[in-house]
Formats: sequence, C-alpha cells, structure tokens
Amino acid sequence: MSLTPRIVDDNAGPSSAPGADPLLDGLNERQLEAVTYRGRALLIVAGAGSGKTSVLTRRIASLLRNREAWPSQILAITFTNKAAAEMRERIGALVGRENADGMWISTFHSACVRILRREAEVFGMRSGFTIYDTADSRALIKRIVKELDADTMGLSVAGVAGRISRIKNELGDVDTTARQVNSRDPKDVAFLEIFRRYTEGLRRANAMDFDDLIGETVHLFRAFPKTAALYQRRFRHVFVDEYQDTNAAQYALIRELVTGVRADDVPPDTRTALEPDGSIAPATLTVVGDSDQSIYAFRGADIRNITDFEKDFPAAHVVLLEQNYRSTQNILDAANAVIAGNFDRKDKNLFTTIGAGEPIVGFTGYTAYDEAQFVADEIDALHARGIAYSAMAIFVRTNAQSRALEDILIRSGIPYRFPGGTKFYDRAEIKDMMGYLIQVANPADDLALRRIMNSPKRGIGPATEAALQAYADRTGVTLRDALTDAAQLGLGPKVTRAITDLGALLDTVTDLAAPVGVDGVPRRPAPPAEILQRLVEGSGYVKALRATGDAQDEARAENVEELLALTKEYGRRNPDGTLVEFLTEVALVAAADEIEDESGTVTLMTLHTAKGLEYDTVFLTGVEEELLPHRMSANEPGGVAEERRLFYVGITRARRRLYLSLAMSRAQFGDIGASAPSRFLQEIPAGLVDWRQEPGALMIRRGPGVSRPQRGSSPRFDIGDSMRELPKLPPAQRPKTQWTSQVTGTVRDNGDLELAVGDRIRHADFGEGRVTQVSGQAAKRIAEVVFDTAGRKRLLIKIAPIEKL
Repeated sequence: MSLTPRIVDDNAGPSSAPGADPLLDGLNERQLEAVTYRGRALLIVAGAGSGKTSVLTRRIASLLRNREAWPSQILAITFTNKAAAEMRERIGALVGRENADGMWISTFHSACVRILRREAEVFGMRSGFTIYDTADSRALIKRIVKELDADTMGLSVAGVAGRISRIKNELGDVDTTARQVNSRDPKDVAFLEIFRRYTEGLRRANAMDFDDLIGETVHLFRAFPKTAALYQRRFRHVFVDEYQDTNAAQYALIRELVTGVRADDVPPDTRTALEPDGSIAPATLTVVGDSDQSIYAFRGADIRNITDFEKDFPAAHVVLLEQNYRSTQNILDAANAVIAGNFDRKDKNLFTTIGAGEPIVGFTGYTAYDEAQFVADEIDALHARGIAYSAMAIFVRTNAQSRALEDILIRSGIPYRFPGGTKFYDRAEIKDMMGYLIQVANPADDLALRRIMNSPKRGIGPATEAALQAYADRTGVTLRDALTDAAQLGLGPKVTRAITDLGALLDTVTDLAAPVGVDGVPRRPAPPAEILQRLVEGSGYVKALRATGDAQDEARAENVEELLALTKEYGRRNPDGTLVEFLTEVALVAAADEIEDESGTVTLMTLHTAKGLEYDTVFLTGVEEELLPHRMSANEPGGVAEERRLFYVGITRARRRLYLSLAMSRAQFGDIGASAPSRFLQEIPAGLVDWRQEPGALMIRRGPGVSRPQRGSSPRFDIGDSMRELPKLPPAQRPKTQWTSQVTGTVRDNGDLELAVGDRIRHADFGEGRVTQVSGQAAKRIAEVVFDTAGRKRLLIKIAPIEKL
C-alpha cells in the first residue's frame, strides 16, 4: 500500500526547492511547524484564508506516512458534511483513498450516531432508533403543549424547543432542570412537565433528537468507563476543525475522547502501548480554529473553549497562521483594523503577498432601494467585464433586510439565489414519505405514524386517531399494533378497512426490511429504493396527488419521485446499505450544507451563512447601527464583540473586491426611520475606502455640522449625535452626489409592452433613455437602456415603471 503524497494545494506557500519532501512542499514556516509538531496538544490558530485545511490534512498524512499511526486510530471531526467530504478527498489524494476510508472523518453528529448505534443496548435502546429533526421535535412538543394548555401561560413551541435544546447542549436533563426551576413559578413548572413528557415520548418512540446524539454519547462514556475505554484506546489522534464553534456538549465529548484509560479499564487484546502502571496514555489532540470567527454564540458555541485551550491543556503548543492566500492586502488591512477592537482574542495580523489590490468601495443610499440599485448596477458592470455571476455574493445581516435587494435584482434581470427557502426534506410530501420509511424502520415511533395515518386522506380523523390511542393505552400495545386490532373499536366499516389496510401495508413492508425472515432465517433486507417503491404504490400517495389535476400537486408528486430517485442513487453508492443507514444519512444531511456552487447565479445570503465560503466579489450591505451591530446584540450572548466578529467574517470572504454599503433610511421592525452608519466603519483606516457616496453627504444632524469627506476618505461621525427625520423628497430634489440613481421602489405591470433597440422610454426614477438591447422571452424579457443622466441599466420589462415615448 503506497503512502506517497500527491497533492497540489492553492492555500500553500511558494514551492520549495526540487527534491524537497512533497508532503511538506510549499508550506510556509508556520504551516510547516503546525504539520511537523509532535506533542500532547496542539492549537492551530488559523486566520481567515490561511490554508488551515491544507495544514490539517497534511498533518494527518504525515502521521500515517511516518508510521506514527494507523488510519483506524485517527478521528477527525468537522461541523459540516461538506467539510468532512473535502477533508476525506484531500487526505485520499495525499495517502490514498484506502487509507482515508479507514479513518473516522465525520461531523460531531455522524460520529456520535455511529457510536450510539453500536452501543445502544448498553444504555437500553435499540440500534434502529429514529433521529428526530427540528420539525419532528416541535411536532411532539406541540402536542404536549396542547395537552397541557401550556400556551395559555405564554409557552410557545419554539420557545420550549429552544430552551430544551440549550439545556441539552449544556448536558442537562429533566432531573437537573427540576433542581433549578422555580417551583413557585407556574410557567417554570409547566415547562418542566413538558420537558418530562417530551423526554418520555422520545424514549417510548425509541428516538433521539439531534441534541441527544452528542449528549447521550457523553453520558454513555461517563456512565460506562469500559465502553468509553474502547474508543479512547482506538482513537489515538483526535483532530477537531472550527474549534471556536464548539458548545459545552461537544467540548465535553472531546475531553472524554482524549482522556487516558485507567489500568482497570484497559480493553483486552489491545495493541496500544501501555504505561508502566498498565494504563493507556491520553490521545493527542489537535484543534484548529480562530476566535475572531466565533459567531455562533446564539447556537450555544462558547468562545472560551478556544481562548482557554492553554488553560485546559497547560502543555499545549500554539501555532499562529497569519499569512492569507485569499484576499488582497487592502481587504486584510480593513479586517485587521476592525477585529482589533475586540479584546477576547489572541493577537494576530493577517498579511498576504498578493498585493494591495483594488480599493474597498463604499456607498451610502438615501433608502434601502437606492443601496440595492447601486449593488445591482455594480454587479451588472462587473458582469459586463467578464466576471461570472457565481463569483459574486451579497451579504445581509438579517433575512428581512433582503426584500429591497431581491426586488431590485429581479427588476434588473440579475439571476440570484437566496439559500434558506423550503429545503427538500422540509417539504410536506417528503416529510410524509419519510414518515412511512421511519415507521417501517422503527414501528415504535408513534409520531411518524400520526403523520402518515391520514396521508393521503383515508378518513382517519382526530377522533379516530384518539380512539386508536386510547385502545393502545388501555391494552398496553403500541399505536402501530392498534391498527391491526381496529375491528375491535366499533368504528364504521369504511374507516376500519382503511386502518387495517394501512397496518397490513406497513407490516408487509416492515417484513421486507427485516434482516431475519418470519421463518427465522437470516436474509438480506430489501434495499431502501424497493421499500419506498412499495410504500408509494401501496399507499396510493402519488396517485392521489395526480388525481387532483392541480399543478402544485403535480409538483409534489414529482418531489416524491425525486425522493425515490435519491434512494436508488443511494443504493448504487451503497449496495449493502440498509433502510436504517439510509435514514441516518438523510437525517444528518438534511440539516447540513445548503450552499453549493451554481454557475451563473449571484448568491444572496446572511453573514452567518457566509462563514467558510469565499467569493471574488463581496457586497456587504446594511452596515448600519441596529443592523450591524444588530440592535439585539446588547442582550445576546457575545454582544457587540460577536457582531464585530461577524463583520470581520464578512470582510474576509472577499478575494479581490469588497463593497461596503448602507442606507440612511430603512424599513426595520415595522417602522421606516433614519439609520446611522455603523460604528465599525470608523474603525477602517481612511485611505482604504473609496466612497462613491459618503454617509456625511446625506446625514442631517442637530447641532454642529460635519464637513463632507473627500473621495477616498472614510467618513468621520459621532454615533451619539441624534439625527432629524430624513425629509421625504422626490428623486429630483434629493441630494445630487456622485451617484444619481436613487429609486423609489415602485413597480408597474406593463402587460405585453414591446420594446425594440432604438426605442426611447421614460422611467419613473431614472428619467429618459434609449433601449440598446432586448433579450429573454415573455415575462423574462430584459431591456438594456442607456439613460441620459443615470447611465446604463438593465430592466425587467414586465414590471419596470416605464413608458414608451
């Protein structure tokens, strides 16, 4: 088996001399130190764009090549399936696919599911347990809240779910919560009862939610030392990426894995070298992260996990990666200046050999629509210069902020995507079919059965469902078993037939999925595709959708067929894959990576979504007080310091061009009012930003005036100054600055208006102009127009506020 490395990495430094070690070739001095250091604990503080993935994968490869570890002794944990796949691919390129496949390279949740399924019997569960996603958990909580009338006390499903999640991420449970709640507070008492019933409901259904996966693994290790020792012995080298994003449960899991094995707990037949006292030394730990990119406190991430690493591991070695291979120096200088305002960090200064690059461009719009039009115009101009739409991204702080941007992008005929719409696995029809599959894999899951009992409609309403549940409770059987006994309930013949038919279908398909036949002989279970096909046909689900003749129902039917195609593809990739394994993969992937490269589309996303990505051109919009930093930051974990880190993350996503924009009035939180420039703008050195239109040019203040900055300088302003309400002026009377295309945000239904090259038109905001090009068809026709004063624009003819002259 060859362990000869073979990789070319864009995030490594210049090539070394001929004949150099190919595994270390191209690494800069700090990267080389991180790859070759050997010791108990290593913290790699990896600045944005500093090649951390290259360092991490080469460090792993060097352990294997030098025969310091077997592949099976390595555990590498990431936060997303996409990152895990990339790491596996890179390591495979370095040391061969066979070696990469021998390691555990996975997310926290994937690793824990793998352990829990193997050890389920140790803590009293069956290995086929269901993994409840957010929607499943909330459905169960909703039912409990309704049973207890807890909503009358102000307990919402979302609020309860969030509190339970926070408790579990702190490794708490019902018992610990019972000791902490205020027994005199009816709301606290009601929450505790909901939590208790929710926990019991999960246990009855042989299910876990996502937070349980990590917490239960930690509890397993702590309660059963000999079980923990199996994994502590196996994983001799533990690697954790994005360590700054770990929460309390994830931190505890890592600490359990790198704990030494006592002599009394050493597993038999171990090949691991023993200490003189018969124990096994702790595994080595390598963590990679950057406290400056810790932006998930609202999810429970604790920045102290990385800032206190040297306290947790006193002998830890720390390597700073400061050379950036992504961005120009102007962008890095802005990022360095901004993040220097935080004090909960290890000092570092990003630098690059790429060069200064283009100046950062700043723009202040009169309204959010002005800002959006500027962004659209710049995208159009860059695209005309040959820059692909897919190389450009627009960042917003909140989803609500995107409305004006989406409006203008549509009107400008610019293709865009906004990750965050209804995901495939969140669609109702997909949830229904997944419910069928879950019931086959885990008949004890009553929540899945309730979802599918009347999907498609069978006449099984709430009253019939309640009768089935009452029978199950009275006789001590599961709700699934009650389907078979429906004839004993005294229901009408039609509904009784519907219930028994559903039960027969589920029983038949469950038998297909079983690894042992009814005769007790082991056999190969039916593949997921066959199981789903039988369920689709037997339930009549797609047939019922298509029978309506409705276009939306037809689309839903096509989604079910897409799910079937997915199961077939899974079967091709995993010929021996079982239904439980397929459901596990879906549960882990469904809530994971949304972003994929789509050529020809501008990506519009929130700053939190942007983490880990990079684009040639970035438009960072809404750089205003109460947006960035957000007005709620004073009351949230992390506070303004986390908002500064969020701004820093946005800046460092840009490779070549960065735009910073804001609006002086914006609709927020139900009101339209004046906005103030973000305090973070003052932290960027004056010479780095070329202001096309400065905040000072549009700000109207009480008290002493502010001199207008010159082009190329940063605006100087005091956030404490109060601002008068901005006057509502028509476009013609608004301040005339270097950019003259303020827009009102109006649209018009132009019906079948036809335009041709050479036509003169009048636009409600841009004035008169001449059509230079028309493209597209029907409602997607786009006109390129050169206006007499506003310059070149792209317009979606269907809704543009225009008239032909």
